[in-house]
Amino acid sequence: MENGEGREVRWGFGENISLTSAGKNSIRATLYKVMSSLKEGDPRPVIPLGHGDPSTFPCFRTTLVAEDAIVDAVRSAKYNCYSPNVGVPSAKYAIAEYLSRDLPYKLSPDDIFLTGGCSQAIEVVISVLARPGANILLPRPGFPAYEARTAFDGLEARHFDLIPEKGWEIDLEAVKALADENTAAMVIINPNNPCGNVFTYQHLAEVAETARELGIMVIADEVYDHLTFGNNPFIPMGVFGETVPVLTLGSISKRWLVPGWRLGWIATTDPKGFFKKTMFLDSMKNFLNISTDPATFIQGAIPHIIQNTKEDFFNKIIHILREAADICYNKIKDISYITCPHKPEGSMFVMVKLNVACLEDIHDDIDFCSKLAKEESVILCPGSVLGLKNWLRITFAIDPSSLEDGLDRIKSFCQRHSKSSK
Repeated sequence: MENGEGREVRWGFGENISLTSAGKNSIRATLYKVMSSLKEGDPRPVIPLGHGDPSTFPCFRTTLVAEDAIVDAVRSAKYNCYSPNVGVPSAKYAIAEYLSRDLPYKLSPDDIFLTGGCSQAIEVVISVLARPGANILLPRPGFPAYEARTAFDGLEARHFDLIPEKGWEIDLEAVKALADENTAAMVIINPNNPCGNVFTYQHLAEVAETARELGIMVIADEVYDHLTFGNNPFIPMGVFGETVPVLTLGSISKRWLVPGWRLGWIATTDPKGFFKKTMFLDSMKNFLNISTDPATFIQGAIPHIIQNTKEDFFNKIIHILREAADICYNKIKDISYITCPHKPEGSMFVMVKLNVACLEDIHDDIDFCSKLAKEESVILCPGSVLGLKNWLRITFAIDPSSLEDGLDRIKSFCQRHSKSSK
């Protein structure tokens, strides 16, 4: 392009390879690709078993306490202002109290940094850890946002496996083999997305001891905290803060079923004060100084939401998830060529293995999901985007009747594409 003087103008909008790659490989982009295969004219409803947002289903509506708290915060006119960069003090205090319920020590508001959902918490932490030559240890399968931020910020991602035969426990020997003097941290997700497992106290203690030996911190993604319905209760990684410094990432998105409200946090669960001896906290504050804040009125509603939500609400959601997990696990047993190695005990997901070799005209998990969408109007998340090719992630946080319908359609699809039926 030339300007008025005939000279070429170079705008400088070059393609950012890291950002482009990360965006194309996100869950959102992958699900959009799968949904683009939906066939027009199918009279049946689309069954969304690919995402982690149950809020559209009436049985997963948030509590009236939360809705009323938002209305009251808006009408008070106290929260029409900009937010402090690290969060409204009353919200920080309420979250510190909330997290301290499960810890052997008490957090203070200074330990809490509010973010725009857990996604921004991931962005903040990864960006602050980034430095030339650094690497970070990530679980496989895992949540792609970590890979995306790691790639964008120039860290090297090194993957350790979760072992399906051991209930998706972390391969700690692999963690030890991967770490070196440039390793910044390891990430764990508990309760787990995408596998649906819940780590035991003993396993988390082993994780803490391994991290201590390696001299690295643990980033504990606990966005599904307390959403457990199996034999293992939720144990926060911060319980082991005396052993290893822990950054806990969380939000109200899942437990309160309001992912669109975008209120998350980073908590420094670090009773020995490791972070205070470094520039890490200052770096997080500096990052938050130049980034966007959660909506102030949402922050203003947090104390009321946390303090006044009754256990009956949480118990109802756990009951629905337990029932849905049972339906999912039992119906998968009847679907040929799909295997579930471990019954889900937490979060909203289960990972299943796909036997592509026994299916006609199905090349891989992405092809399976695309053709399933076209023929049966059912959306699944391909395992490839989560780090496991020819696996599938199934979301069971939808109403039970729709879940059964969706799984029946998957069964019909597999029967129709079975090589043995040709």
